[in-house]
Amino acid sequence: MDLFPLWNSLRIAGISTAIIFFLGILAAYYIAKAPRLVKGVLDVILTLPLVLPPTVVGFLLLRVLGPRRAIGAFFLEQWNIRLTMTWWSAIFATTVVIFPLMYRTCRGAFESFDETLAAAGKTLGLSNSYIFWRIRLPACRPGILAGMVLSFARALGEYGATSMIAGYTPGRTATISTTVYQLWRTNDDGLALKWVLVNIAISFAVLLAVNFIEKREKKAVNL
Repeated sequence: MDLFPLWNSLRIAGISTAIIFFLGILAAYYIAKAPRLVKGVLDVILTLPLVLPPTVVGFLLLRVLGPRRAIGAFFLEQWNIRLTMTWWSAIFATTVVIFPLMYRTCRGAFESFDETLAAAGKTLGLSNSYIFWRIRLPACRPGILAGMVLSFARALGEYGATSMIAGYTPGRTATISTTVYQLWRTNDDGLALKWVLVNIAISFAVLLAVNFIEKREKKAVNL
């Protein structure tokens, strides 16, 4: 059993989760403080990939990053770098798909933050940077961690956008999801089932982690 799809899925999910961890927190923090109208418009735009079919996301990415498109052609001509049909091309797809999960979770955490704590910090002469890193983020940590774990799980199981922008090449771009589909197409149900079980096991572990985080949050509140 070739373990490349597992390794490739884990690194793609890990890298994309690291990217949206910072982008999601940054976007959620500033949009949560924006005027209602601006917040509503930006919220719709940033959440759109969550409701779009993954194949539509993949198609739009191909329209932007394809070798015959402006950005894709620029990278190909200047540095001979293809932005599609490589293992790291899937990072573009998973980042776009999972960003709304992280953003929405972080925004909910920031909006539930007790602003009197920040106000108290300002009266003590604390800087906005100190309040953000030492007061706001620790208070919102459970929600942020839950969003990160759920985003990682979603990235691990992404198929539609990934298959369109990265394709399926054994040993190069194959992920767990694309491997399951290809094995099913070739009537290798036995091996496909093994990969399905691997994915279920990882997803089960992720959900346990989310439940653990939620329980710790409840205990902290009760204390």
